[in-house]
Amino acid sequence: MLQIHKIFRHLAAATAVCASLAGAAEARTAAEIAAVFDSGVTAYDAGDYEKAFNIWWDLRFEDLAAMRNLGMMLRKGQGTPRDAGKAEEVYLRAAVAGLPTAQADLADMYLKGELGPPDLERALPLLQAAAAANHPVAQFQLGQFYETGAPPLVMQDLETARQLYASAASHGMKDAAARSAFLGPPAARAAAPRQPAPPQAPFTVAPAGPVGAPVTAAVPATP
Repeated sequence: MLQIHKIFRHLAAATAVCASLAGAAEARTAAEIAAVFDSGVTAYDAGDYEKAFNIWWDLRFEDLAAMRNLGMMLRKGQGTPRDAGKAEEVYLRAAVAGLPTAQADLADMYLKGELGPPDLERALPLLQAAAAANHPVAQFQLGQFYETGAPPLVMQDLETARQLYASAASHGMKDAAARSAFLGPPAARAAAPRQPAPPQAPFTVAPAGPVGAPVTAAVPATP
């Protein structure tokens, strides 16, 4: 976990530098930021990814949703060459500032091994933060780890898995609903012999991952 703490210390320092650079320019109002951001959404929805990328790039120090969308586009290679390292950098900035979608996306990158070997140690604090903010994909992924266990980072805890699956299912995630139904309520599970769960890879991720669509509402960064 020391590695994680070191990463977040570096990120906090980088975020402070970015904020100081942004402050060097004339500050825009929240309404102005939202208007620029929305023009990026319009361009993206029209399939003009290069224009959308350039619009959001202009907001990279001012709006968390723009940061997250830039990370998504760098990850997918939309409107710009695919660059996992740059995607991580932009995602991290938004994740450290508290945007759950960026936290979930970056955790997904770590779990899928897009920045090296699959890395639960780096993904776990991001998953926990996003799950606490009711991000359904993060809740589902975290629930999987609690269901199967991933020692020494995550010990098996079926009750926590149930709670996470139930919360993700309440937001419409069908896979989470299926796992929640399989585990059943605590009393039912205690009364009946436990059936083995279907085999799951240690780094299984939700089929409906958070990488597919942009955030569509501006989230101005706090100076």
